[in-house]
Amino acid sequence: MKDRIKKLRKVLKDRKLEGVVITSRPNTLYFSGFAGSSSVIVITQTKAFFATDFRYIEHAKEICGKSYKVEQFEKRADDWLLEKLFDLKLELVGFEEQEVSQARYTEWMRKPPCRFTAIQDELSRIRMVKDKTEVAKLQKAVDLAEDTFDYIIGIMRPGMTENQVAAEMEYYMRKNGATAPAFETIVASGKRSSLPHGHASEKVIEKGDPVTMDFGALLDGYNSDMTRTVFVGEPTSKMKDIYNTVLKAQQASEEMVHAGLTGAEIDKIARDIIYGAGYEGCFGHGLGHAVGIEVHESPRLSPSNPNPIENGNVLTVEPGIYVEGYGGVRIENMVLVNGTEPMVFNKSSKEMLIL
Repeated sequence: MKDRIKKLRKVLKDRKLEGVVITSRPNTLYFSGFAGSSSVIVITQTKAFFATDFRYIEHAKEICGKSYKVEQFEKRADDWLLEKLFDLKLELVGFEEQEVSQARYTEWMRKPPCRFTAIQDELSRIRMVKDKTEVAKLQKAVDLAEDTFDYIIGIMRPGMTENQVAAEMEYYMRKNGATAPAFETIVASGKRSSLPHGHASEKVIEKGDPVTMDFGALLDGYNSDMTRTVFVGEPTSKMKDIYNTVLKAQQASEEMVHAGLTGAEIDKIARDIIYGAGYEGCFGHGLGHAVGIEVHESPRLSPSNPNPIENGNVLTVEPGIYVEGYGGVRIENMVLVNGTEPMVFNKSSKEMLIL
């Protein structure tokens, strides 16, 4: 945590800020290791304070005591915060403008002489580059998702509903160490596989159906995110063509996840293959996004990202083709940007699988 706080203090120096207030769960976890639901952090160039309520105080001292002075607030976090800012005589402080409600911000502003300025983008940029500890945790989360995939393809059969498949997957993850699924498990079969984010339903999986499963595990504070489309019985020739086109796009773009290329340039690799195969208009989302403490982080692989990716970014590569009223395919891996040799977290095969 000391290295992360050091990076944050450099931002404060560059922005000429006297301190920063951190209240969001993701940034609290990143900068302190604390995962509870009630806390507030104040960091200056020379001091670091962590406050929580009675429920978490013992745990907070254990987790945060080496990097922070841990204090307990009796009633409200904001009462402690405003008093602390006043005691420290801070005048210009950064805060997470996207996380603080207008009502809360208005209350903060009633307590002179402190002024607040937006700093959330800078906090997000610090988190973009994953350290070795984070990479190891992400690998464990991916490994659990991969084990879940192996489990579900071993029991999936015609007659099961999408909800049953999703429930089996989420139970397996929880039973094997996950805090929770990383997000609501997506299972979309048959014609419903044309829905990029098709929530699992009571639809019965039928012979010949494509089944798209988008899922991940939250493990030790970090998320995984993977997608596989399998077939329960022989697919149509058109569905095979769709699958092979997506696979070609996924492999080609994954191999080019190189530091220095922009998110838009990598997205274009997959998009050109899909559009060139006659499926223009059937790939309507970006190629991928960063993953870490949150499932969707920055940077993004998309036509709208002109910025180069960096070593240490962890990104999904997930092209898809979705034909309305017919069906669709998506294939997704997680990748660590590592120069010109990206490290792929996933080990499971992406080749067409017919159950």
